[in-house]
Amino acid sequence: MYLLEREVTFILGGARSGKSSFAESLIEAYGSEAIYLATGRAWDEEMSERIGHHKSRRGSQWITVEEPLDLVGKLESLAGGETAILVDCLTLWLTNLMMAERDIDAEAKRLTNILGHFEGAVILVSNEVGLGIVPENRMAREFRDHAGRLHQAVAAVAAKVYFVAAGLPLKMKG
Repeated sequence: MYLLEREVTFILGGARSGKSSFAESLIEAYGSEAIYLATGRAWDEEMSERIGHHKSRRGSQWITVEEPLDLVGKLESLAGGETAILVDCLTLWLTNLMMAERDIDAEAKRLTNILGHFEGAVILVSNEVGLGIVPENRMAREFRDHAGRLHQAVAAVAAKVYFVAAGLPLKMKG
């Protein structure tokens, strides 16, 4: 049995690994009101369908808040209380930051600073992208490198870290 506490939990996994479902189950077991802090943008029909699928499987305890860029500001406004927050996902947030030509290192530092003293239960979900071959183009390599550094920083401040593969969570920390 996995329990969610008033702390930072980080969940990594590949695409379609079951990481979001696992994160949702942790929050649903927590038993409080839940905020789904979505970072994705529906740039095309396929992404709209993915977002719709995620929304349809969540129960009535969930409130969806969309924030593609100012994740830290939104977390600051939602911190505290008994509400559990699920951030899904950091790699989509990173993509949005890159497309907006934001300072990735500064944004990552802002995120880890708030997580280091976050009051409440928060789960952050992200795609592990560093297990494959070296990408062929510069932007993809930069994305992979930014994601790897971001994941290391978030894992360092998280109380618990899980890696999910084939729907099976492996506890790595905590």
